[in-house]
Amino acid sequence: MNPPSDAAVPPVAGTPSLPEVHRSVAVLNAAGFLRKLFAFMGPGYLVAVGYMDPGNWATSLAGGSAFGYTLLAVALTSSLMAILLQALCARIGVATGRDLAQLCRERFPKPVAYPLWLFAEIAICATDLAELIGTAIALELLFGIPLLYGVILTALDAFLILWLQNKGVRWLEALIFGFIVLIFGCFAVQIALSDPEWGAVLRGYIPAASIVKNETQLYIAMGILGATVMPHNLYLHTAVVQSRAWTMDDAGKKEAIKFATIDSTIALSLALLVNSAILITAAATFHTSGNTEVAEIQDAYQLMAPLLGSVLAAKLFAVALLLCGLNATVTATLAGQVVMEGFLRFRLPPVFRRLVTRLIAIIPAVVVTWI
Repeated sequence: MNPPSDAAVPPVAGTPSLPEVHRSVAVLNAAGFLRKLFAFMGPGYLVAVGYMDPGNWATSLAGGSAFGYTLLAVALTSSLMAILLQALCARIGVATGRDLAQLCRERFPKPVAYPLWLFAEIAICATDLAELIGTAIALELLFGIPLLYGVILTALDAFLILWLQNKGVRWLEALIFGFIVLIFGCFAVQIALSDPEWGAVLRGYIPAASIVKNETQLYIAMGILGATVMPHNLYLHTAVVQSRAWTMDDAGKKEAIKFATIDSTIALSLALLVNSAILITAAATFHTSGNTEVAEIQDAYQLMAPLLGSVLAAKLFAVALLLCGLNATVTATLAGQVVMEGFLRFRLPPVFRRLVTRLIAIIPAVVVTWI
């Protein structure tokens, strides 16, 4: 017997993930293309910050300093993969009215669903570890705050999410978008100061055989790929896309899928530009000066000012890192809520829900930082 199609399986009733923002943004049916696009823009940027978190910085710095612009092709390929995956997530969220965690819980047997939940939590903890420590490093570089205290300070983002979500999801999206614009501006200045060879930059987006033949290049390329495609973003996107109140008929769903896909594609294209900017800056600053083993963020910060002849470059580097880390920890907290609620149907008041999901990620980070 053939399994039933998705069309034959009605959505299971229940409380949606992120209930405080579910279908909270109105979509005007009579509005023109640009006004409708503006109504749907936002969830893509919440997802995009996961593709430019501090975990990407280490791999991009290592790739740029060691091999120049060669690994830009890997950044492009991984971003194209991310655009496809997030477009599929938007389609799933709109078409089913459920997020990915809920669908896994509802459509898989428990011996499959619970291991999937465990793997999702481990992925979020591992991702959040890099984000928290990266943000703590930025705080240390800018203000001299010790790493352990920086990690604990960064964990307070749960209260920022609560405050902004009480005002509406558009406030949270506006904050994230504003940080992305500032990050882009920081790297625009750094690229101008580093003065890369633009012909070599463009050639770097063409895949080279050395990426596969050279073991070190292949190793760093796998790191770039792994740091770019984030599992928790798949769960998050299927939930946050449902913050828009589109018409629930077939035509309304098709339109919602179209605009949600445009939103995520534009946002992930910006993430590609940021990731490329990190690698280009590393290549133009470190590789061309013979510093081919710069893989640590602190080392890059210390070397940037003397090599570029400007303290501003190093400060902007740390500011961009701080903003990337804050952005990514906010969305990782939301992803943790989606995963926990969807798989475990774990319902608590919003304050306790945020604290529980935050503690799951923060405890490993504090332990690792302390060690």
